[in-house]
Amino acid sequence: MKIVADTHTHTVACNHAYSTLLENVAAAKRNGLSFICMTDHGIAMPDSPHIWYFENLRIIPDILDGIIVLKGVEANILNYDGQLDIADELLEQMDWVIASYHKPVCKPSTEAQHTNGWLSVAKNTNVDVIGHCGDPRFAFDIDKVVKAFAEYEKIVEINTSSFIIRHGSKERCRDIALACKKNGVRLVVNSDCHFAPNIGKVEPAVEMLEEIDFPEKLIVNADYDRFLSLARQKSGRQLI
Repeated sequence: MKIVADTHTHTVACNHAYSTLLENVAAAKRNGLSFICMTDHGIAMPDSPHIWYFENLRIIPDILDGIIVLKGVEANILNYDGQLDIADELLEQMDWVIASYHKPVCKPSTEAQHTNGWLSVAKNTNVDVIGHCGDPRFAFDIDKVVKAFAEYEKIVEINTSSFIIRHGSKERCRDIALACKKNGVRLVVNSDCHFAPNIGKVEPAVEMLEEIDFPEKLIVNADYDRFLSLARQKSGRQLI
């Protein structure tokens, strides 16, 4: 399986990442990608960019060195009512919106509260992608939540970095992927890259999906035309 887009990447605008946007784009080109989504952390993360960073995303061209760039955010989920740290009117202007729980922003709680949080996020029409929900610290009722993702047409990411930095995520990602397969929920596979050489490095996630015979047609960024169609829908622009 060939991945054409890395849909979760970070730049030096977050102080815990180490590469610029142009370095990430160059790495995407070297690694044979056609698209990159720039998704720096929302403003509630302690070392995140200022809100003006996100308000100014429109100055970035749609194409840099032949790579199609989607401008977005990894919004932080602030609580178990599903509130995000970026206002709706700004989210509406973005090409690609991931929503994620992060321990520095929202402390893990009970499975019931985590479940309620994801059910609330699922209903948010400005959220495109469910971010690294395989994190066992935020364990939820997989069957109930994935059915909601299906109902509200959310895309679930399989985040390769989680396999390394979030202990126990690989097993939960597998269970979530199986539930997505059962319910026809679309996936994206991404790196959550914080250093340019890792752009597009998603082999462990791809291997896991192949092991469970996950349908390739439901992996949005496994086909150029499929992802371009989605990118045009999300951005409202022709892009290329």
